[in-house]
Amino acid sequence: MLVQSFQRVSSRRLFISSTSPRPWISSRTSVRCFSNDERNRLSSFWVPTGGITPKDAEGEDTHALLVRAGFLRQAHSGLFHMLPLGLRVQEKFEKLIDKHMRSVGASKVSLSSISSEELWERTGRLEGKELLRLKDRNDSGLLLGPTHEEEITQLVRNTVKSYKELPLRLYQISRKYRDELRPRQGLLRAKEFLMKDLYTFDHLESEALETYKSVREAYVNILTDLKLPYLVADADSGSIGGDTSHEYHFISAKGEDTVFQCDTCSYTANEEVAQHSDAQLTLEDKPGPILVWKGISKDRKTLVEAHAMLNPADTSEPAARINLHAIKSLFPDIDTAIDDGPSDSATIIAEQLWHANPSPDKSRLVLADANIHTFRDLLAFESTTVSSSPHPTTFKYLTPQSKYTSLLALQHASPCPSCATGHVTSHRAVEVGHTFHLGTRYSAPLNLAIQTPSGKPSLVQMGCHGIGVSRMIAAVADALADAKGLNWPRVVAPFEVVVVPAGGKGVDMDAEAVAVYDGLEAAGVDVVLDDRRGVGVGWKLGDADLVGYSVVVVLGKAWREKRKAEVQCRRLGVKEDVVVDKLGDFVGELLGRL
Repeated sequence: MLVQSFQRVSSRRLFISSTSPRPWISSRTSVRCFSNDERNRLSSFWVPTGGITPKDAEGEDTHALLVRAGFLRQAHSGLFHMLPLGLRVQEKFEKLIDKHMRSVGASKVSLSSISSEELWERTGRLEGKELLRLKDRNDSGLLLGPTHEEEITQLVRNTVKSYKELPLRLYQISRKYRDELRPRQGLLRAKEFLMKDLYTFDHLESEALETYKSVREAYVNILTDLKLPYLVADADSGSIGGDTSHEYHFISAKGEDTVFQCDTCSYTANEEVAQHSDAQLTLEDKPGPILVWKGISKDRKTLVEAHAMLNPADTSEPAARINLHAIKSLFPDIDTAIDDGPSDSATIIAEQLWHANPSPDKSRLVLADANIHTFRDLLAFESTTVSSSPHPTTFKYLTPQSKYTSLLALQHASPCPSCATGHVTSHRAVEVGHTFHLGTRYSAPLNLAIQTPSGKPSLVQMGCHGIGVSRMIAAVADALADAKGLNWPRVVAPFEVVVVPAGGKGVDMDAEAVAVYDGLEAAGVDVVLDDRRGVGVGWKLGDADLVGYSVVVVLGKAWREKRKAEVQCRRLGVKEDVVVDKLGDFVGELLGRL
Protein backbone atom coordinates (compact mmCIF):
# COMPACT_ATOMS: atom_id res chain seq x y z
CA MET A 1 0.00 0.00 0.00
CA LEU A 2 1.38 3.36 -1.01
CA VAL A 3 2.21 5.53 1.99
CA GLN A 4 1.89 9.14 0.99
CA SER A 5 3.94 11.47 3.13
CA PHE A 6 3.84 14.46 0.84
CA GLN A 7 1.69 15.74 -1.98
CA ARG A 8 2.07 18.78 -4.11
CA VAL A 9 -0.15 19.66 -7.04
CA SER A 10 1.11 22.15 -9.57
CA SER A 11 -1.41 24.48 -11.15
CA ARG A 12 0.69 25.08 -14.26
CA ARG A 13 -0.82 23.98 -17.53
CA LEU A 14 0.18 20.88 -19.47
CA PHE A 15 0.60 21.25 -23.23
CA ILE A 16 0.54 18.18 -25.51
CA SER A 17 1.12 18.84 -29.21
CA SER A 18 -1.61 17.55 -31.49
CA THR A 19 0.81 17.12 -34.37
CA SER A 20 3.67 15.26 -32.72
CA PRO A 21 4.00 11.93 -30.95
CA ARG A 22 6.33 13.54 -28.44
CA PRO A 23 4.98 15.07 -25.23
CA TRP A 24 5.72 18.79 -25.48
CA ILE A 25 5.72 19.95 -21.90
CA SER A 26 6.16 23.46 -20.55
CA SER A 27 6.81 21.99 -17.11
CA ARG A 28 6.26 18.65 -15.39
CA THR A 29 2.75 18.89 -13.90
CA SER A 30 1.79 15.98 -11.68
CA VAL A 31 1.32 15.02 -8.09
CA ARG A 32 4.60 13.99 -6.46
CA CYS A 33 4.14 11.18 -3.94
CA PHE A 34 7.02 10.18 -1.72
CA SER A 35 6.90 6.55 -0.60
CA ASN A 36 8.95 4.61 1.90
CA ASP A 37 8.43 1.17 0.32
CA GLU A 38 11.84 1.32 -1.47
CA ARG A 39 10.38 0.57 -4.89
CA ASN A 40 11.45 2.70 -7.85
CA ARG A 41 8.53 5.09 -8.37
CA LEU A 42 8.52 7.99 -10.80
CA SER A 43 6.30 9.93 -8.37
CA SER A 44 9.31 10.23 -6.06
CA PHE A 45 11.99 10.38 -8.76
CA TRP A 46 12.99 13.84 -10.00
CA VAL A 47 12.59 13.95 -13.78
CA PRO A 48 12.23 17.61 -14.81
CA THR A 49 11.27 18.37 -18.39
CA GLY A 50 10.75 21.56 -20.33
CA GLY A 51 13.07 24.28 -21.53
CA ILE A 52 12.55 23.35 -25.19
CA THR A 53 9.39 24.33 -27.03
CA PRO A 54 7.89 22.58 -30.08
CA LYS A 55 9.32 25.32 -32.30
CA ASP A 56 12.79 24.89 -30.81
CA ALA A 57 12.63 21.14 -31.34
CA GLU A 58 12.00 21.16 -35.09
CA GLY A 59 14.80 18.93 -36.29
CA GLU A 60 16.16 18.76 -32.74
CA ASP A 61 19.35 16.87 -32.11
CA THR A 62 20.03 14.21 -29.51
CA HIS A 63 21.40 16.72 -27.01
CA ALA A 64 18.04 18.52 -27.08
CA LEU A 65 16.31 15.18 -26.49
CA LEU A 66 18.52 14.50 -23.46
CA VAL A 67 17.61 17.91 -22.06
CA ARG A 68 13.89 17.62 -22.79
CA ALA A 69 13.67 14.10 -21.36
CA GLY A 70 15.25 15.25 -18.10
CA PHE A 71 18.68 13.58 -18.29
CA LEU A 72 20.82 16.70 -17.97
CA ARG A 73 20.92 20.49 -17.95
CA GLN A 74 23.55 22.93 -19.15
CA ALA A 75 25.24 24.92 -16.39
CA HIS A 76 27.47 27.12 -18.57
CA SER A 77 29.07 26.85 -22.00
CA GLY A 78 30.57 23.36 -22.20
CA LEU A 79 29.52 22.48 -18.63
CA PHE A 80 26.62 20.22 -17.68
CA HIS A 81 24.74 18.94 -14.64
CA MET A 82 23.72 15.28 -14.67
CA LEU A 83 20.17 14.79 -13.35
CA PRO A 84 18.86 11.52 -11.80
CA LEU A 85 18.00 9.81 -15.11
CA GLY A 86 21.32 10.83 -16.65
CA LEU A 87 23.20 9.72 -13.56
CA ARG A 88 21.60 6.26 -13.73
CA VAL A 89 22.76 5.91 -17.33
CA GLN A 90 26.23 7.15 -16.39
CA GLU A 91 26.49 4.72 -13.47
CA LYS A 92 25.48 1.81 -15.71
CA PHE A 93 28.21 2.76 -18.18
CA GLU A 94 30.66 2.82 -15.28
CA LYS A 95 29.46 -0.60 -14.09
CA LEU A 96 29.94 -2.01 -17.59
CA ILE A 97 33.45 -0.57 -17.78
CA ASP A 98 34.32 -1.83 -14.28
CA LYS A 99 33.36 -5.37 -15.32
CA HIS A 100 35.71 -5.38 -18.29
CA MET A 101 38.53 -3.65 -16.44
CA ARG A 102 38.44 -6.53 -13.96
CA SER A 103 38.90 -8.88 -16.93
CA VAL A 104 42.37 -7.39 -17.54
CA GLY A 105 43.30 -7.39 -13.86
CA ALA A 106 43.03 -3.63 -13.36
CA SER A 107 42.67 -1.99 -9.95
CA LYS A 108 40.53 1.12 -9.58
CA VAL A 109 42.03 4.31 -8.15
CA SER A 110 40.97 7.94 -7.84
CA LEU A 111 43.65 10.49 -8.66
CA SER A 112 43.55 14.19 -7.87
CA SER A 113 42.02 16.35 -10.60
CA ILE A 114 44.74 18.97 -9.94
CA SER A 115 48.21 18.34 -11.35
CA SER A 116 51.54 20.12 -11.10
CA GLU A 117 52.75 22.21 -14.03
CA GLU A 118 56.28 21.04 -13.25
CA LEU A 119 55.44 17.44 -14.21
CA TRP A 120 53.84 18.53 -17.47
CA GLU A 121 56.84 20.70 -18.29
CA ARG A 122 59.13 17.70 -17.90
CA THR A 123 57.09 15.69 -20.42
CA GLY A 124 56.86 18.60 -22.88
CA ARG A 125 53.09 18.98 -22.68
CA LEU A 126 52.70 22.16 -20.65
CA GLU A 127 52.13 24.66 -23.45
CA GLY A 128 48.91 23.19 -24.85
CA LYS A 129 46.25 25.86 -25.26
CA GLU A 130 43.56 23.46 -24.05
CA LEU A 131 45.02 23.30 -20.52
CA LEU A 132 43.06 24.99 -17.72
CA ARG A 133 45.89 26.44 -15.64
CA LEU A 134 45.82 28.12 -12.23
CA LYS A 135 48.06 29.27 -9.40
CA ASP A 136 47.63 28.86 -5.66
CA ARG A 137 48.32 31.60 -3.08
CA ASN A 138 51.99 30.54 -3.04
CA ASP A 139 52.18 31.19 -6.80
CA SER A 140 52.68 27.47 -7.54
CA GLY A 141 51.67 26.50 -11.07
CA LEU A 142 48.83 23.98 -11.21
CA LEU A 143 46.39 22.72 -13.82
CA LEU A 144 43.15 20.78 -14.07
CA GLY A 145 44.09 17.49 -15.67
CA PRO A 146 42.73 16.60 -19.12
CA THR A 147 44.57 13.27 -18.72
CA HIS A 148 46.70 11.75 -15.95
CA GLU A 149 49.80 10.24 -17.58
CA GLU A 150 52.15 12.48 -15.61
CA GLU A 151 50.50 11.96 -12.23
CA ILE A 152 50.12 8.19 -12.54
CA THR A 153 53.74 7.84 -13.69
CA GLN A 154 54.93 9.85 -10.69
CA LEU A 155 52.76 7.77 -8.34
CA VAL A 156 54.13 4.47 -9.64
CA ARG A 157 57.70 5.83 -9.68
CA ASN A 158 57.46 6.59 -5.97
CA THR A 159 55.88 3.23 -5.16
CA VAL A 160 57.07 0.45 -7.46
CA LYS A 161 60.77 -0.47 -7.32
CA SER A 162 61.19 -3.99 -8.72
CA TYR A 163 60.20 -5.94 -11.82
CA LYS A 164 58.58 -8.40 -9.37
CA GLU A 165 55.83 -5.81 -8.74
CA LEU A 166 54.86 -5.80 -12.42
CA PRO A 167 52.66 -6.08 -14.40
CA LEU A 168 50.47 -3.36 -12.93
CA ARG A 169 47.17 -2.03 -14.31
CA LEU A 170 45.52 1.01 -12.70
CA TYR A 171 42.40 2.83 -13.87
CA GLN A 172 39.99 5.50 -12.77
CA ILE A 173 36.70 7.00 -13.92
CA SER A 174 36.85 10.69 -13.16
CA ARG A 175 36.16 14.20 -14.38
CA LYS A 176 38.64 15.71 -16.80
CA TYR A 177 38.98 19.29 -18.01
CA ARG A 178 39.84 20.90 -21.33
CA ASP A 179 39.62 24.56 -22.32
CA GLU A 180 37.61 23.96 -25.48
CA LEU A 181 37.64 26.98 -27.77
CA ARG A 182 34.16 26.22 -29.11
CA PRO A 183 32.21 23.69 -27.00
CA ARG A 184 29.47 22.13 -29.11
CA GLN A 185 27.10 19.19 -29.51
CA GLY A 186 26.45 18.92 -25.79
CA LEU A 187 28.40 16.12 -24.13
CA LEU A 188 30.35 15.33 -27.31
CA ARG A 189 32.67 18.33 -26.93
CA ALA A 190 32.59 19.85 -23.46
CA LYS A 191 35.00 21.63 -21.13
CA GLU A 192 34.34 19.14 -18.33
CA PHE A 193 33.82 15.48 -19.15
CA LEU A 194 33.84 12.05 -17.55
CA MET A 195 36.55 9.68 -18.73
CA LYS A 196 37.85 6.23 -17.93
CA ASP A 197 41.64 6.16 -18.17
CA LEU A 198 43.58 2.92 -17.73
CA TYR A 199 47.38 2.92 -17.34
CA THR A 200 49.45 -0.23 -17.75
CA PHE A 201 53.02 -0.88 -16.60
CA ASP A 202 55.18 -3.78 -17.83
CA HIS A 203 58.80 -4.83 -17.57
CA LEU A 204 59.46 -5.74 -21.21
CA GLU A 205 58.13 -4.30 -24.45
CA SER A 206 56.93 -7.74 -25.55
CA GLU A 207 54.88 -7.98 -22.35
CA ALA A 208 53.51 -4.47 -22.87
CA LEU A 209 52.36 -5.38 -26.39
CA GLU A 210 50.57 -8.45 -25.04
CA THR A 211 48.89 -6.21 -22.47
CA TYR A 212 47.88 -3.87 -25.29
CA LYS A 213 46.21 -6.76 -27.10
CA SER A 214 44.26 -7.76 -23.99
CA VAL A 215 43.05 -4.18 -23.46
CA ARG A 216 41.95 -3.96 -27.10
CA GLU A 217 39.95 -7.14 -26.58
CA ALA A 218 38.33 -5.67 -23.45
CA TYR A 219 37.36 -2.53 -25.38
CA VAL A 220 35.80 -4.61 -28.14
CA ASN A 221 33.85 -6.54 -25.50
CA ILE A 222 32.55 -3.29 -23.96
CA LEU A 223 31.27 -2.10 -27.34
CA THR A 224 29.86 -5.55 -28.14
CA ASP A 225 27.83 -5.50 -24.91
CA LEU A 226 26.11 -2.34 -26.14
CA LYS A 227 24.92 -4.27 -29.23
CA LEU A 228 25.60 -1.35 -31.56
CA PRO A 229 27.75 -1.32 -34.72
CA TYR A 230 31.23 0.10 -34.12
CA LEU A 231 34.58 0.53 -35.85
CA VAL A 232 38.10 -0.09 -34.55
CA ALA A 233 40.54 2.00 -36.59
CA ASP A 234 44.29 2.41 -36.87
CA ALA A 235 45.01 5.88 -35.49
CA ASP A 236 47.60 8.57 -34.92
CA SER A 237 48.97 8.89 -31.38
CA GLY A 238 48.98 12.69 -31.48
CA SER A 239 50.17 14.61 -28.42
CA ILE A 240 49.75 11.58 -26.11
CA GLY A 241 52.70 9.88 -27.79
CA GLY A 242 53.70 6.31 -28.52
CA ASP A 243 53.98 4.43 -31.78
CA THR A 244 50.86 2.21 -31.76
CA SER A 245 47.27 3.31 -31.20
CA HIS A 246 43.69 2.45 -32.15
CA GLU A 247 40.46 4.41 -32.00
CA TYR A 248 37.00 3.05 -31.22
CA HIS A 249 34.09 4.71 -33.02
CA PHE A 250 30.34 4.76 -33.42
CA ILE A 251 29.24 5.72 -36.93
CA SER A 252 27.36 9.03 -36.76
CA ALA A 253 26.59 11.89 -39.12
CA LYS A 254 27.54 14.21 -36.24
CA GLY A 255 30.99 12.69 -35.88
CA GLU A 256 34.07 14.87 -36.25
CA ASP A 257 36.28 12.01 -37.44
CA THR A 258 36.47 10.36 -40.84
CA VAL A 259 37.15 6.61 -40.84
CA PHE A 260 37.84 4.53 -43.94
CA GLN A 261 36.77 0.88 -44.08
CA CYS A 262 37.56 -1.58 -46.88
CA ASP A 263 34.66 -3.53 -48.38
CA THR A 264 36.86 -6.59 -48.91
CA CYS A 265 39.58 -6.87 -46.26
CA SER A 266 39.84 -5.81 -42.60
CA TYR A 267 41.51 -2.46 -43.32
CA THR A 268 40.03 0.29 -41.12
CA ALA A 269 41.86 3.56 -40.49
CA ASN A 270 41.33 7.11 -39.33
CA GLU A 271 41.97 9.63 -42.10
CA GLU A 272 44.98 10.91 -40.13
CA VAL A 273 46.91 7.72 -40.88
CA ALA A 274 45.10 6.43 -43.98
CA GLN A 275 47.52 6.02 -46.87
CA HIS A 276 46.62 6.51 -50.51
CA SER A 277 47.21 3.41 -52.65
CA ASP A 278 49.05 5.41 -55.33
CA ALA A 279 52.05 5.23 -53.02
CA GLN A 280 52.52 1.70 -54.37
CA LEU A 281 53.63 2.77 -57.88
CA THR A 282 56.93 1.24 -59.03
CA LEU A 283 59.24 1.80 -61.98
CA GLU A 284 57.26 -0.83 -63.88
CA ASP A 285 54.21 1.45 -63.78
CA LYS A 286 53.68 4.45 -66.00
CA PRO A 287 54.12 7.87 -64.44
CA GLY A 288 51.00 9.98 -64.25
CA PRO A 289 50.08 13.66 -64.18
CA ILE A 290 51.05 15.74 -61.18
CA LEU A 291 48.57 17.47 -58.88
CA VAL A 292 49.89 20.75 -57.44
CA TRP A 293 48.47 22.27 -54.25
CA LYS A 294 49.63 25.39 -52.44
CA GLY A 295 49.26 26.33 -48.80
CA ILE A 296 50.81 28.81 -46.41
CA SER A 297 52.33 28.87 -42.95
CA LYS A 298 50.50 30.39 -40.01
CA ASP A 299 52.90 33.34 -39.94
CA ARG A 300 52.27 33.90 -43.69
CA LYS A 301 56.01 33.79 -44.45
CA THR A 302 56.31 30.35 -46.08
CA LEU A 303 54.48 29.33 -49.25
CA VAL A 304 54.14 25.54 -49.32
CA GLU A 305 53.81 23.72 -52.65
CA ALA A 306 52.80 20.06 -52.66
CA HIS A 307 53.39 17.95 -55.79
CA ALA A 308 51.66 14.55 -55.95
CA MET A 309 51.73 12.12 -58.87
CA LEU A 310 48.42 10.54 -59.88
CA ASN A 311 48.01 6.97 -61.09
CA PRO A 312 46.97 7.15 -64.78
CA ALA A 313 45.72 3.55 -64.72
CA ASP A 314 43.01 4.20 -62.13
CA THR A 315 39.96 5.63 -63.88
CA SER A 316 37.64 4.96 -60.92
CA GLU A 317 39.46 7.33 -58.58
CA PRO A 318 37.37 10.29 -57.34
CA ALA A 319 38.66 13.83 -57.80
CA ALA A 320 42.10 13.85 -56.17
CA ARG A 321 42.79 15.89 -53.05
CA ILE A 322 45.95 16.59 -51.10
CA ASN A 323 46.35 14.88 -47.72
CA LEU A 324 46.75 17.71 -45.21
CA HIS A 325 47.80 15.26 -42.50
CA ALA A 326 50.78 14.27 -44.65
CA ILE A 327 51.59 17.93 -45.29
CA LYS A 328 51.43 18.68 -41.58
CA SER A 329 53.76 15.77 -40.76
CA LEU A 330 56.37 17.40 -43.01
CA PHE A 331 55.60 21.02 -42.12
CA PRO A 332 53.77 21.34 -38.75
CA ASP A 333 53.27 25.11 -39.11
CA ILE A 334 50.93 24.76 -42.12
CA ASP A 335 47.68 26.74 -41.79
CA THR A 336 45.04 24.08 -42.45
CA ALA A 337 42.18 26.52 -41.94
CA ILE A 338 42.31 27.86 -45.50
CA ASP A 339 41.92 24.43 -47.14
CA ASP A 340 38.17 24.11 -46.88
CA GLY A 341 37.42 23.64 -50.56
CA PRO A 342 38.92 22.57 -53.90
CA SER A 343 42.70 22.59 -54.33
CA ASP A 344 42.61 25.52 -56.75
CA SER A 345 40.75 27.69 -54.20
CA ALA A 346 43.32 26.96 -51.48
CA THR A 347 46.13 27.65 -53.94
CA ILE A 348 44.75 31.05 -54.90
CA ILE A 349 44.21 32.10 -51.29
CA ALA A 350 47.67 30.91 -50.20
CA GLU A 351 49.41 32.77 -53.02
CA GLN A 352 47.48 35.96 -52.30
CA LEU A 353 48.35 35.86 -48.60
CA TRP A 354 52.01 35.12 -49.29
CA HIS A 355 52.46 37.87 -51.89
CA ALA A 356 50.65 40.36 -49.64
CA ASN A 357 53.11 39.77 -46.77
CA PRO A 358 55.80 42.50 -46.93
CA SER A 359 58.29 40.53 -44.82
CA PRO A 360 61.77 40.14 -46.39
CA ASP A 361 62.14 36.74 -44.69
CA LYS A 362 59.66 34.92 -46.91
CA SER A 363 60.50 31.52 -48.42
CA ARG A 364 59.06 28.65 -50.46
CA LEU A 365 58.90 24.99 -49.47
CA VAL A 366 58.31 22.40 -52.20
CA LEU A 367 57.10 18.96 -51.07
CA ALA A 368 57.11 16.01 -53.46
CA ASP A 369 55.73 12.51 -52.89
CA ALA A 370 57.51 9.19 -53.28
CA ASN A 371 56.25 8.65 -56.83
CA ILE A 372 57.96 11.83 -58.00
CA HIS A 373 61.07 10.65 -56.17
CA THR A 374 60.83 7.38 -58.12
CA PHE A 375 60.06 8.66 -61.62
CA ARG A 376 61.45 12.15 -62.03
CA ASP A 377 64.97 13.44 -62.52
CA LEU A 378 65.13 15.44 -59.31
CA LEU A 379 67.52 18.08 -60.67
CA ALA A 380 65.26 18.65 -63.65
CA PHE A 381 62.24 18.73 -61.36
CA GLU A 382 63.83 21.32 -59.13
CA SER A 383 65.01 23.50 -62.00
CA THR A 384 61.52 23.63 -63.48
CA THR A 385 59.87 24.21 -60.10
CA VAL A 386 62.03 27.07 -58.83
CA SER A 387 60.40 30.38 -59.67
CA SER A 388 62.03 33.67 -60.52
CA SER A 389 61.15 34.90 -57.03
CA PRO A 390 64.10 36.26 -55.01
CA HIS A 391 62.95 34.29 -51.98
CA PRO A 392 64.79 31.01 -51.22
CA THR A 393 63.23 27.64 -52.12
CA THR A 394 63.69 24.43 -50.11
CA PHE A 395 62.83 20.95 -51.41
CA LYS A 396 61.66 18.03 -49.29
CA TYR A 397 60.90 14.57 -50.70
CA LEU A 398 58.87 11.68 -49.43
CA THR A 399 60.48 8.30 -49.99
CA PRO A 400 59.13 4.71 -49.79
CA GLN A 401 60.53 4.68 -46.23
CA SER A 402 58.67 7.82 -45.08
CA LYS A 403 55.72 7.74 -42.67
CA TYR A 404 53.60 9.03 -45.56
CA THR A 405 54.64 7.96 -49.05
CA SER A 406 51.90 9.78 -50.93
CA LEU A 407 50.62 13.31 -50.57
CA LEU A 408 47.22 12.30 -51.93
CA ALA A 409 44.28 11.89 -49.56
CA LEU A 410 42.34 8.65 -49.37
CA GLN A 411 38.71 9.26 -50.31
CA HIS A 412 35.39 7.46 -50.44
CA ALA A 413 35.54 4.73 -53.14
CA SER A 414 39.33 4.97 -53.45
CA PRO A 415 41.17 1.66 -53.96
CA CYS A 416 42.04 0.03 -50.65
CA PRO A 417 45.68 0.71 -49.68
CA SER A 418 45.91 -2.71 -48.01
CA CYS A 419 44.45 -5.22 -50.46
CA ALA A 420 44.46 -5.45 -54.25
CA THR A 421 40.73 -5.77 -54.85
CA GLY A 422 38.74 -3.69 -52.37
CA HIS A 423 37.59 -0.09 -52.22
CA VAL A 424 37.11 1.98 -49.08
CA THR A 425 33.91 3.42 -47.66
CA SER A 426 34.16 6.73 -45.83
CA HIS A 427 32.25 7.05 -42.52
CA ARG A 428 31.67 10.05 -40.32
CA ALA A 429 32.18 8.75 -36.80
CA VAL A 430 32.28 9.69 -33.11
CA GLU A 431 35.38 8.54 -31.26
CA VAL A 432 34.48 7.06 -27.87
CA GLY A 433 37.73 5.30 -26.97
CA HIS A 434 41.45 5.27 -27.73
CA THR A 435 44.22 2.84 -26.80
CA PHE A 436 47.93 3.76 -26.87
CA HIS A 437 51.11 1.74 -26.50
CA LEU A 438 53.37 4.42 -24.99
CA GLY A 439 56.64 2.57 -24.56
CA THR A 440 58.90 4.89 -22.53
CA ARG A 441 57.22 8.15 -23.64
CA TYR A 442 56.53 9.11 -19.98
CA SER A 443 58.72 6.75 -17.99
CA ALA A 444 61.87 8.25 -19.57
CA PRO A 445 61.33 11.97 -18.76
CA LEU A 446 59.88 11.14 -15.33
CA ASN A 447 62.51 8.47 -14.58
CA LEU A 448 60.16 5.57 -13.89
CA ALA A 449 62.64 2.69 -13.69
CA ILE A 450 62.68 -0.66 -11.89
CA GLN A 451 65.37 -3.07 -10.79
CA THR A 452 65.71 -6.02 -13.21
CA PRO A 453 66.93 -9.58 -12.46
CA SER A 454 70.43 -8.48 -13.45
CA GLY A 455 70.33 -5.70 -10.88
CA LYS A 456 70.39 -2.95 -13.49
CA PRO A 457 67.62 -0.35 -13.73
CA SER A 458 65.25 -0.50 -16.68
CA LEU A 459 62.62 1.98 -17.85
CA VAL A 460 59.06 0.72 -17.48
CA GLN A 461 56.99 0.06 -20.61
CA MET A 462 53.67 1.89 -20.40
CA GLY A 463 50.29 2.05 -22.08
CA CYS A 464 47.32 4.37 -21.63
CA HIS A 465 43.79 3.60 -22.69
CA GLY A 466 40.83 5.97 -22.51
CA ILE A 467 37.05 5.80 -22.85
CA GLY A 468 35.03 9.01 -22.95
CA VAL A 469 32.13 8.05 -20.69
CA SER A 470 30.11 11.23 -21.16
CA ARG A 471 30.89 11.20 -24.90
CA MET A 472 29.68 7.62 -25.06
CA ILE A 473 26.39 8.58 -23.38
CA ALA A 474 25.77 11.15 -26.12
CA ALA A 475 26.97 8.87 -28.93
CA VAL A 476 24.85 5.89 -27.85
CA ALA A 477 21.81 8.13 -27.39
CA ASP A 478 22.30 9.52 -30.89
CA ALA A 479 22.77 6.08 -32.46
CA LEU A 480 19.31 4.82 -31.45
CA ALA A 481 17.14 7.94 -31.12
CA ASP A 482 14.11 8.15 -33.40
CA ALA A 483 11.15 10.44 -34.00
CA LYS A 484 9.56 9.49 -30.67
CA GLY A 485 12.59 9.95 -28.46
CA LEU A 486 15.57 8.12 -27.00
CA ASN A 487 16.05 4.36 -27.20
CA TRP A 488 18.74 3.01 -24.87
CA PRO A 489 20.47 -0.39 -25.08
CA ARG A 490 19.36 -2.57 -22.20
CA VAL A 491 22.73 -2.58 -20.47
CA VAL A 492 22.72 1.22 -19.94
CA ALA A 493 19.00 2.09 -19.96
CA PRO A 494 18.00 4.24 -16.95
CA PHE A 495 15.45 1.49 -16.20
CA GLU A 496 14.93 -1.64 -18.29
CA VAL A 497 11.15 -1.65 -17.87
CA VAL A 498 8.54 0.92 -16.92
CA VAL A 499 5.13 -0.27 -15.65
CA VAL A 500 2.32 2.11 -16.62
CA PRO A 501 -1.08 1.51 -14.94
CA ALA A 502 -4.00 2.83 -17.02
CA GLY A 503 -7.05 2.35 -14.84
CA GLY A 504 -8.98 5.34 -16.02
CA LYS A 505 -10.50 8.16 -14.00
CA GLY A 506 -11.28 7.23 -10.42
CA VAL A 507 -9.72 3.75 -10.70
CA ASP A 508 -6.84 3.02 -8.31
CA MET A 509 -4.59 0.32 -9.76
CA ASP A 510 -1.62 0.88 -7.47
CA ALA A 511 -1.88 -2.51 -5.74
CA GLU A 512 -2.08 -4.38 -9.05
CA ALA A 513 0.75 -2.34 -10.56
CA VAL A 514 2.89 -3.03 -7.50
CA ALA A 515 2.23 -6.77 -7.89
CA VAL A 516 3.40 -6.65 -11.52
CA TYR A 517 6.40 -4.55 -10.47
CA ASP A 518 7.36 -7.04 -7.76
CA GLY A 519 7.07 -9.97 -10.16
CA LEU A 520 9.39 -8.32 -12.69
CA GLU A 521 11.84 -7.27 -9.99
CA ALA A 522 11.91 -10.83 -8.66
CA ALA A 523 12.83 -11.96 -12.17
CA GLY A 524 15.92 -9.73 -12.04
CA VAL A 525 14.52 -6.86 -14.10
CA ASP A 526 15.49 -3.24 -13.35
CA VAL A 527 11.97 -1.80 -13.25
CA VAL A 528 10.29 1.50 -12.38
CA LEU A 529 6.61 2.19 -11.70
CA ASP A 530 5.02 5.26 -13.27
CA ASP A 531 2.57 6.10 -10.48
CA ARG A 532 2.47 9.85 -11.13
CA ARG A 533 -0.94 11.42 -10.70
CA GLY A 534 -2.45 14.37 -12.45
CA VAL A 535 -1.36 13.19 -15.91
CA GLY A 536 -3.11 10.79 -18.28
CA VAL A 537 -1.93 7.46 -19.62
CA GLY A 538 -1.35 8.97 -23.08
CA TRP A 539 1.05 11.49 -21.61
CA LYS A 540 2.83 8.76 -19.64
CA LEU A 541 3.30 6.59 -22.73
CA GLY A 542 4.64 9.54 -24.71
CA ASP A 543 7.00 10.30 -21.86
CA ALA A 544 8.13 6.65 -21.75
CA ASP A 545 8.99 6.86 -25.46
CA LEU A 546 10.86 10.11 -24.91
CA VAL A 547 12.94 8.71 -22.02
CA GLY A 548 13.71 5.51 -23.94
CA TYR A 549 12.99 2.65 -21.53
CA SER A 550 13.82 -0.69 -23.15
CA VAL A 551 10.34 -2.16 -22.53
CA VAL A 552 7.01 -0.58 -21.55
CA VAL A 553 4.38 -2.68 -19.71
CA VAL A 554 0.89 -1.14 -19.84
CA LEU A 555 -1.90 -2.27 -17.51
CA GLY A 556 -4.87 -1.03 -19.52
CA LYS A 557 -8.05 -2.38 -21.07
CA ALA A 558 -6.61 -5.85 -21.76
CA TRP A 559 -5.53 -6.05 -18.12
CA ARG A 560 -8.92 -5.12 -16.76
CA GLU A 561 -10.79 -7.51 -19.08
CA LYS A 562 -8.39 -10.47 -19.53
CA ARG A 563 -5.60 -9.94 -16.96
CA LYS A 564 -3.18 -9.39 -19.82
CA ALA A 565 -0.48 -6.74 -19.85
CA GLU A 566 0.31 -4.89 -23.07
CA VAL A 567 4.07 -5.18 -23.64
CA GLN A 568 5.69 -2.63 -25.95
CA CYS A 569 9.25 -2.60 -27.28
CA ARG A 570 9.70 0.21 -29.78
CA ARG A 571 13.16 -0.83 -30.86
CA LEU A 572 12.04 -4.36 -31.78
CA GLY A 573 8.64 -3.29 -33.11
CA VAL A 574 6.79 -5.40 -30.52
CA LYS A 575 3.33 -4.63 -29.13
CA GLU A 576 1.65 -7.69 -27.64
CA ASP A 577 -0.80 -8.65 -24.88
CA VAL A 578 0.76 -11.16 -22.47
CA VAL A 579 -0.86 -13.10 -19.62
CA VAL A 580 0.58 -12.26 -16.24
CA ASP A 581 2.13 -15.67 -15.50
CA LYS A 582 4.20 -15.45 -18.70
CA LEU A 583 5.07 -11.78 -18.36
CA GLY A 584 8.48 -12.26 -16.75
CA ASP A 585 9.67 -14.74 -19.37
CA PHE A 586 8.33 -12.65 -22.26
CA VAL A 587 9.95 -9.45 -21.01
CA GLY A 588 13.20 -11.30 -20.30
CA GLU A 589 13.29 -12.64 -23.87
CA LEU A 590 12.85 -9.12 -25.26
CA LEU A 591 15.55 -7.70 -23.01
CA GLY A 592 17.92 -10.44 -24.10
CA ARG A 593 17.68 -9.11 -27.66
CA LEU A 594 18.45 -5.52 -26.70
